[in-house]
Amino acid sequence: YYRGAVGALVVFDITKHQTYNVVERWLKELYDHAEASIVVMLVGNKTDLAQAREVPMEEAKMFADNNGLLFVETSALDSTNVEQAFETILKEIFHKVQQQKQRSNQSNTVSLSSENPESAAVAQTERRPCCVAL
Repeated sequence: YYRGAVGALVVFDITKHQTYNVVERWLKELYDHAEASIVVMLVGNKTDLAQAREVPMEEAKMFADNNGLLFVETSALDSTNVEQAFETILKEIFHKVQQQKQRSNQSNTVSLSSENPESAAVAQTERRPCCVAL
């Protein structure tokens, strides 16, 4: 389910390279169906099994950087960086929403004059009274 999503965590198992290999497919699926402005975080999970690591952190980090993704490694088993992952993506979503609001407010500004402010000031001084007192 992608409609209306503002953020996504794409999680792979650092001990199984095959889960990392399908990240690109999941990203394509995500970008095909979600909003273009969605915030995506790549999450390497199971850092508690470091001795069985198959996906080097540097490789995953470089992939994330090259694809404009946030990146973190976690362990759901011992809660390492799990809270940080959610806080990071939420902060980024909040930041993006604030930027969109500012752009929206700026684009919704209505000017009643087609003149620029400088020429309006000049025109104001050149105006003649419309009625003459008798």
